Amino acid sequence: MKIRYAVTFSIAIGLGLGVIATRGLAAPTRTFNVVIEVDEITDADQFEALKKIASRGVVDAKFADGRYLAHTSNVTALDGTAPKEIAIIAFDNEAKAKAFYDGSKEITALRMKATKSRSFIVEICSERGKLVPNC
Repeated sequence: MKIRYAVTFSIAIGLGLGVIATRGLAAPTRTFNVVIEVDEITDADQFEALKKIASRGVVDAKFADGRYLAHTSNVTALDGTAPKEIAIIAFDNEAKAKAFYDGSKEITALRMKATKSRSFIVEICSERGKLVPNC
């Protein structure tokens, strides 16, 4: 009877130490964020047309396993000039981020006609919620 308790206790201690050890070995998580900044609206009519079809971008992002982190015109500049609008869409890898962007050529073309804007991919590394530089 006593040996059963000793074995159970040993297994529990071993599992607990295993969990603690593997948490320290966790690799950093990478996300690839497509960032779209609109600095100036040059054609209001085209911009309204863009806003009507922009909801397709949300569906396209979800289809590509992306997550909208932000899509807003409520941007406050800390220094420099804030963009009029910004969208940030996160993906698990760079290939998915590029595929999403390549698949939204119609929306991109309309955005480029209606605005002065830019888009780019930002890689972010984090480990347990903390940023990891140069991962």
